[in-house]
Amino acid sequence: MPAMQLHWDIFCRVVDNYGDIGVCWRLARQLSGVHQRRVRLWVDDLGSMRQLCPALDPQAAAQHLDGIEVRQWTTPFVVDRVADVVIEAFACELPTSYLQAMADLPKAPAWINLEYLTAEAWAESCHGVASPHASLPLIKYFFFPGFSPATGGLLREPGLPLTTEPATGEISLFCYDNAPLGPWLEALASAPEPLRCLVSPGKPLTAVRACLPGDGPWQVGAARIEPAPFLAQADYDALLRRCAINIVRGEDSFVRAQLAGRPFVWHIYPQDDDAHLDKLTAFLDRYTVGLETPAATAVRNIFLAWNTPLPPTKLTAAWQDFLAHLPAIDRHAREWQRHCMRLPELSASLVKFCVDAV
Repeated sequence: MPAMQLHWDIFCRVVDNYGDIGVCWRLARQLSGVHQRRVRLWVDDLGSMRQLCPALDPQAAAQHLDGIEVRQWTTPFVVDRVADVVIEAFACELPTSYLQAMADLPKAPAWINLEYLTAEAWAESCHGVASPHASLPLIKYFFFPGFSPATGGLLREPGLPLTTEPATGEISLFCYDNAPLGPWLEALASAPEPLRCLVSPGKPLTAVRACLPGDGPWQVGAARIEPAPFLAQADYDALLRRCAINIVRGEDSFVRAQLAGRPFVWHIYPQDDDAHLDKLTAFLDRYTVGLETPAATAVRNIFLAWNTPLPPTKLTAAWQDFLAHLPAIDRHAREWQRHCMRLPELSASLVKFCVDAV
């Protein structure tokens, strides 16, 4: 391998507990394990990252895990060296001292702002766009994951299996604490067949406990609601491939649900002025292409029911309609999985972009 662009620094501020660090940790492992880059991952909240990596010491300033050097992002920030490629994950803003050190080099490193995933059409025209710094001799490039070949694609490991096995009678629940769980749990209670709902720890379990007495497990009609342990990423991915329906949130689990090839509901991170609803609509416009109209309507309605305030009766009706069309939605989820597998792979796209364009 040529020495050029061997060293990569990824900077991550933890905003959504696991979404931001989940993406950055997967990316770091891909760059190291698949592309043989030497990666340092700078994280401002190692406590959240420890949930993904139980072997992590949240007090250590520097440590190595899975071939990745994990560093605490502290203030003030002391620069020991600048990498060949610098990833500013999700507009987290690099330390001022690091920016200045980048500018002081004879050849500036490749500086990438890795943006949030969106299906909105404007992302394609913004992907790869250069943005000169206002006062330093540096250029930042905007890099957008996405659902078309005109973007950076999706982050996925080699050898991911296509879904062929029948699903179990299980639902996985990973949501924010503003989820409409009261009416949804009531809808589960009227399920015609027994089912098992596995509730992720943290905000999902806290939200369920606000609706049901005690600490669980709970029997709600035909549904058994069970607290689940926190799972490492590979184990969580296997759970998504197993369950009949996955309720997911944020970005990392959102992508993994699609790669699992199972029906899912996305509880999107809420933004000011309901900007997240534009993002949700743009995804639904892409996702439901090719799905029969009644099933497409059922998908739209349940996504909106989970992300907009609706009367409980409307959420119940949306859930029941979703279940009524589940066979068609399940077939479509497998077709969408194949579409996702054909898209560019994000880490490979980043490596190529930095070599070719920067």
